[in-house]
Amino acid sequence: MASFTAGLIMTKLDIDDLRFILALDRLGSLAALAREQNVTPPAVTKRLSQLEARLGIRLALRTTRRLQLTHEGHLLAQHATGVLEQMRAIEEALQQRSQAVAGKLKVHGPFGFGRRYLGPLLAQFHSAHPSLEVQLYLSDNLMLPRQPVHGHDAFDVLVTIGAIPDSRWIAHRIAPNRRILCAAPAYLAKAPPLSRPADLAQHACLVLRENDEDVTLWRFASRESGKQAREGSAKPSARRGGKRSETDAVSGVAREHTVRVQPAMESNDGDVVHQWCLAGKGIMARSEWDVADSLASGRLVALLPGYTLPDADVMALVPQSRVASMRTRLFVEMLRKAFGPRPPWRRAERRN
Repeated sequence: MASFTAGLIMTKLDIDDLRFILALDRLGSLAALAREQNVTPPAVTKRLSQLEARLGIRLALRTTRRLQLTHEGHLLAQHATGVLEQMRAIEEALQQRSQAVAGKLKVHGPFGFGRRYLGPLLAQFHSAHPSLEVQLYLSDNLMLPRQPVHGHDAFDVLVTIGAIPDSRWIAHRIAPNRRILCAAPAYLAKAPPLSRPADLAQHACLVLRENDEDVTLWRFASRESGKQAREGSAKPSARRGGKRSETDAVSGVAREHTVRVQPAMESNDGDVVHQWCLAGKGIMARSEWDVADSLASGRLVALLPGYTLPDADVMALVPQSRVASMRTRLFVEMLRKAFGPRPPWRRAERRN
């Protein structure tokens, strides 16, 4: 590593060059890199050509659709990863020695949850650590990169609703969060009866599309004790406009009901789906954090009390390379304190 680092100095490679080649390796396309860096494709092509000319080697093979790193390009990317990790480790060690919280904290979160909670919390965090540069990116589609991301392209913390199984990320449970089936009183006043999941075939369902999930497959769990559970084991009924699939899997006393709903309306924005539901357009399955106020005020009504949807706890994901970061650790601790021991959407329950 020392000889390669010395070679970097001799060839006058800088940190931005290392980040550039890693991003190129990760995205595999000049056009994709141009979009991510908000520059024109010719600018990215020119930068690659200049880097190759400076080093005197070919780093990538270009085609009309894809870009593939050469052996030398892969070698540079491999060593660049180690160099950037070493530099970050040195930076973190110096900051911990001086007890300073500085540098950049880059956070990713969902739109609605990010606007309501992460934005204000990050403002408080910045007030406590004014030397810190804070970045918040919001999107309802969390796509974890296939390869590790370094430098300014890397997120320090990803806040997500529901656990993401990925061994490269350390998952911290921030707060409990149920998913609730609900509708407005205006819709229920004119809608058919709803006593079991199979009845959803006769209802207008509102669907949120996110994270490339199968969002029209709704899963419920029930207990065999109670009328709703007994009704849930009834024979399937026909659904308007297509086939309906319902399966019951018995494990102990728990029974699972899987229903394929036909969306009446769908959106990739959770706030839009919530507004449709308030307007009486149909039934939605939404997170507790989002609908708790509407349920408490009576604008929405929780449905199928004998059944539950899978929980979607609030999680903070930290990449392996950020575990030792003081700013990352302090922000995760702040999240835990802000939402614990009882999250805001359940504090009203305690008062009642």
